[in-house]
Formats: sequence, C-alpha cells, structure tokens
Amino acid sequence: MEIYETHSEIAKRKSWLLALVVIVLVSLGVLILLQGIALALAVPLFNISIEEIMSLMQGDDTIPNGRMAMLFIQGLGSGIGFWLTAWIIIHWLDKANLKWDLQLSRFNNKKFWVALGITFGGMFFNALLIYWNSQMVLPESMASLEAWMRSMEEQLMEMTKYLTDFQTIPELLAGILVIGVLAGIGEEMFFRGVLQPKMHLYTGSVHWGIWLSAIIFSAIHVQFYGFLPRVFLGAMFGYMYVFTGSLVYPILAHIINNTFTVLMVYASNQGMIEFDIESTDTVSYPMALVGLLVLIAGIYYLQKNKPEPDGELD
Repeated sequence: MEIYETHSEIAKRKSWLLALVVIVLVSLGVLILLQGIALALAVPLFNISIEEIMSLMQGDDTIPNGRMAMLFIQGLGSGIGFWLTAWIIIHWLDKANLKWDLQLSRFNNKKFWVALGITFGGMFFNALLIYWNSQMVLPESMASLEAWMRSMEEQLMEMTKYLTDFQTIPELLAGILVIGVLAGIGEEMFFRGVLQPKMHLYTGSVHWGIWLSAIIFSAIHVQFYGFLPRVFLGAMFGYMYVFTGSLVYPILAHIINNTFTVLMVYASNQGMIEFDIESTDTVSYPMALVGLLVLIAGIYYLQKNKPEPDGELD
C-alpha cells in the first residue's frame, strides 16, 4: 500500500526502462555532486587537506579530526544525498504526491511498538543470516573473484570499524546523526519511498517490488558478505511500509536499527559490554528463532490491521 500518486508520463509502466535509466543518472549525479561538495567543505571545517582525506579512505587512522571529517562526508554525500535524489525524482521528474498528511495520520503508538518489536526481532534473526552469509565459499574456479570480494570486504570493514571507534561523546552523537538518522531517512525515502512503488508498478506485484528494491538496497552497499542480511532488512522495511501505508514506520525502524548498533559499538569500546562488530564466529539459534517468530507475529499483525486504500498504488 505504497503512496505514490503521479500522472507523469515518465512514471507510467510503459516508460519503465526510461524511468530506471533516469533514476540511475539522477542518483549518480546527485551523490557524486554532494560527495564533491562534502570533500570541499571538509577541508576548512576540519582543518584537513585533500591528501589527508585520501589517506583516510585508504585506512590511515592517525589523522586528527579524521573521523569527524569522514562522518561529515558520509552524512552529506550519502544520507542527505539519497534524500535529495528522492526529492528531485518525486517533485521534479514524476511530480508525485506522497500525501504526507495521510502518512502521518496513520502513525499510532500501538503500531509503533509492534514495528519496534519487528525491528528487534529482525536484528536477532539477522544475526543468523550474517553468520550464514559470512560462511559463503565460491567454487575453486572462482577463487580469484572470491579473493577480491574478501579483500573488498576487509577494506570496508576497516573503514566501518574506524568510523564507529568513537572516542568522545561528540563523535558518538555525530555517528548517531549520520549512521542512524540521516541514513535512515535518506535511504528509506529513496528505496522504499521512490524505488519500491516503482518496482511494484513495473512488475505488477507488491512482493516483487519489495524484494527487488531490497536487493538493490543491499547491492549499493557493495558488501558481498553482508548481502543477504541487508536484503532481509530491506524486505522487512518494505513490508512494514506496505502493511502500514506510512513511511514513518520503516524510517523509524531503520534509524533504531542503525542507532542501536552504533550504541552497542560505543558501549563495547568503553568496556561496558562485549560486542565485536566484525565477529561472525558464533550465533544463537534459539535467539534467532525467537526473533523470527516475533518478526512474523508483528508483520502478521500489521497485515491484518492495514489501513483502507486511499490514493495508493493499485
């Protein structure tokens, strides 16, 4: 029950190929532009040179203000970038109406707590998917590809560990803002708010719309050994949107999911708990099963109590 009301020619089913090409071009253009602006602004704001920023991207963790500079670049270049891409497509290209007054009116406390239960249930079950995905082994004939994939994964993990190795409260708050809030809003606006209803329209199936959007959502993170868990999260957010008729729920769920991980990493860094963002050595099957049951129960509740259609995509 996605809300995406438009009469633009480019948004119609017969124009699906042109629409997808335009989405890709607009997305790349906006993200590259904002990344460039973020890099230019980071130099004076954080008293850092372009050469030092390049060193940061290659794993140099000794540069002063480096973490805050990288969080700033990621927040402006990706979080705000996806939101701006969605805004341009919605308002300039498709001239669409998301009916935010209707979406906001559909938010209530009971469904929020159900969505929260789904989110944490999904986290517990996702731990099992993370473990399974990390055990992926390609055939011997693809050994060189597997070596490249693992090398890419290690580089991205090193950057993730650096970005989340918060040493001060301001760094923690910046991490919550960028990784939690901006990513949650920007990615949900683009992938669930724009891409999902389009995929629904082009395929004629709400389920294909959800899963194709989730696959693309996972693919853009370019983390091969985290691909399956992100597809699962994307689908979870997608069904949450369809069965509530409001983007507010998946946006909040995404923010809570990311923020919880950030807080866990910070608590671990401070010696409060034991938590290793990189570890996939152990998994609790009982907890994963409980999480799956909570997730299924929550999704079932939302499906049984979904609002009446009112201007949504058929």
